[in-house]
Amino acid sequence: MTNAPAARPYRRPRPDAARLAAYDVLHAVGERDAYANLVLPALLRERKIIPRDAAFTTELVHGTLRRQGTYDQIVAACTDRPVKEIDPPVLDVLALGVHQLLSMRTPTHAAVSATVELARAVLGDGRAKFVNAVLRRVSRQDLDAWLRQIAPSYEDDPEGHLAVLHSHPRWIVQALWDALGARGNAHDRAAMEALLGADNIAPVISLVARPGRVELSELFEAGAVPGRWSPYAATLPEGDPASIKAIRDGRAAVQDEGSQLVATALANAEVTVEGAESRWLDLCAGPGGKAGLLAAIATGRDVSLLAVERRQHRARLVRNAIGHLTHHQVITADGTKPAWQPGIFDRVIADVPCSGLGALRRRPESRWRRKPEDIAELGELQRALLRTAIESTRPGGAIAYVTCSPHPAETRVVVDDVLRAGEAELIDARPLFPGVPDLGTGPDVQLWPHLHGTDAMYLALLRRTG
Repeated sequence: MTNAPAARPYRRPRPDAARLAAYDVLHAVGERDAYANLVLPALLRERKIIPRDAAFTTELVHGTLRRQGTYDQIVAACTDRPVKEIDPPVLDVLALGVHQLLSMRTPTHAAVSATVELARAVLGDGRAKFVNAVLRRVSRQDLDAWLRQIAPSYEDDPEGHLAVLHSHPRWIVQALWDALGARGNAHDRAAMEALLGADNIAPVISLVARPGRVELSELFEAGAVPGRWSPYAATLPEGDPASIKAIRDGRAAVQDEGSQLVATALANAEVTVEGAESRWLDLCAGPGGKAGLLAAIATGRDVSLLAVERRQHRARLVRNAIGHLTHHQVITADGTKPAWQPGIFDRVIADVPCSGLGALRRRPESRWRRKPEDIAELGELQRALLRTAIESTRPGGAIAYVTCSPHPAETRVVVDDVLRAGEAELIDARPLFPGVPDLGTGPDVQLWPHLHGTDAMYLALLRRTG
């Protein structure tokens, strides 16, 4: 009688720290509607992940989120069950593996084995076998071959082709195409592909030197280089912004150049108010980036800024951004129900809540989280806030209507609707962006990631007519 072979001892899974951190961020994004750009830095610091591994984790997280829609279709082609029937944690692990196989330089064996080890730790051995089988099927082709297989042809379905190729929901492709005004020929297709491609490239870290509080030279000495457009901008090629003393002190901050440009345009717009300027208003101030810059500019002109934010935790962020500039005020209030007298401010910015389609580079998960109906739901609020902004402004004063979205229903349509009341007129904003090319026919300004390297910020500059 022969003895049965001894069973192998159970080996506990030991996932590497970088991939486990990436999974935990994706899980937080899916389960809690968290934003990766907020969760990831804190997690990397908490777990003391070394810089090389932190860079790997960052690419793994953001790249996976950007390509999630395309990767789901590839997974669907590699399994006999609908993607909707696969548990979200399993899809998260699969997407991390697919990104390594198809979009990173991770060797195939390492990508599969390390992802299966992660699956064993977070999903269990049974579901890890499913992950292993799917990833091995995925590894049989490169990304270009998979795209040829799963994407419809451009000739038959241009929106569907671009949606799969650049991993954007179809409705967002349609909205961006309308915003660009680019349809019907090869040049227009190239413009659309450039925009969608820019959404899939991690943005550079832009810094703002708040005037009167820090000189740009101090940021340059800390490793930053000059920005492209804003007079207050610097760019950090690498490293953690929190390592810069001026950032920690609040004298400088991380802020996209597009945000700096629209705030600066309002500050520099010509006003024809009676007497000297004395009060500015930031109607939707949270989380405080534009308020921090405007407060610094206002201080140099002996003007006070009132910053309004509806939610208390965001109002605290605004206070932190303004810092020790004591003659400015932050209040927690609803901007559609003003707690101040009408017609008392010289300059007003209404950076209204929007879909955020202009910041898909920075918050890639937003493309899968937003729905077309969100646009209509936000429209009423955007109109109400712009009306409040106009009513709060002195005759001859300037109003900036700002969104981080190029969607026509959140930009020109809102402005045109409110202007019908006849209480304000459009100002040509383009001269207030000196040196910035490709600003269109005006009078409003739309910035673009593929043309300007900024978020897709929109500015309509108005003057109160009384």
